[in-house]
Amino acid sequence: MNLPESYIPILIQAGVAIGFVAVSLLGAHFLGPKQKKGNSVKNQSWECGAPVEGNARTPFSIKYFLTAVLFVLFDIEIVFFYPYAVNFREFGMEGFLAVLMFVAIFFMAFFYVWKRGALDWDK
Repeated sequence: MNLPESYIPILIQAGVAIGFVAVSLLGAHFLGPKQKKGNSVKNQSWECGAPVEGNARTPFSIKYFLTAVLFVLFDIEIVFFYPYAVNFREFGMEGFLAVLMFVAIFFMAFFYVWKRGALDWDK
């Protein structure tokens, strides 16, 4: 299999990342504390000395999840502006038009979310 030379750093980075995850998971499994089975006082929940109230499984409003997903979506979209900001002279007019199209799609998504009421906290 003949790979272009430009792929070698990417493959090295991917290998290091996968290796780090594997070493971290295996290290946590073998070197971490072992949980004892049973219902002892040590295994019960404890929150700053306050007695436990209610059940942790109570459902949350979908607004919290929607807000988290929207934050991640728009945050990741902003990350794509960095390569353009660093290399905007090299991209020329073609790169500028591509970024304008990207921004237009970004704003269409933002206005869609806004019109659907996902940003209204009072509802």
